[in-house]
Amino acid sequence: MPAPDRNPLANTQRLLVDGTNLLHSLSRTAGAAPPAALIGRLRAVVPAPVAIELVFDGPAERGLRGERIAAGTSVRYSGPRSADAVILALVDDVRLVDGPDGTAGLLVVTDDRDLRHGARMRGARTAGSAWLLGRLGSGRLSSPSIGNPRPPRSMPAPSGSDGDPAESNRVGWRPGRGATTKRGNPRRSPKAGGAGRMRP
Repeated sequence: MPAPDRNPLANTQRLLVDGTNLLHSLSRTAGAAPPAALIGRLRAVVPAPVAIELVFDGPAERGLRGERIAAGTSVRYSGPRSADAVILALVDDVRLVDGPDGTAGLLVVTDDRDLRHGARMRGARTAGSAWLLGRLGSGRLSSPSIGNPRPPRSMPAPSGSDGDPAESNRVGWRPGRGATTKRGNPRRSPKAGGAGRMRP
């Protein structure tokens, strides 16, 4: 039975996450979060060569029916079985095909004692959800925002400051009557008394 590692991701080829258990742990620190909130953040903190499989209890949620949802990341729902039973079956499959060397590359993330014991007895390594939430950053999960972060807005220099001299002489906007008075075309001379038309 392998002992817990100080760096659980060392020599890990496949990460099996008890998703229901992880969401429960997350809800104690950061409030309720949907399963979709885990996906992008997990892929961001786990090295690309490591395959991630999230396993949730119950039927599939709308929009997460397909197993493979991103490069190296998949989601499974246990249906009538428990997520624990699905995870242990996945470990058994690896043990049958690849033997002890294959199961040594598996890391099961859960706080469930029985699941941890069962995974270790089959040759897989285990880690608690606190370790994974710590990697995700203070136990907070949210869907990543799209696009680049907006740069901070710089405040304009007050008039009369060390800024542009032309800016210091500019008259500021004044509220009230006349604030939007039309000034007309400054290049055209005003009409004298309004009489007559200009010749073409």
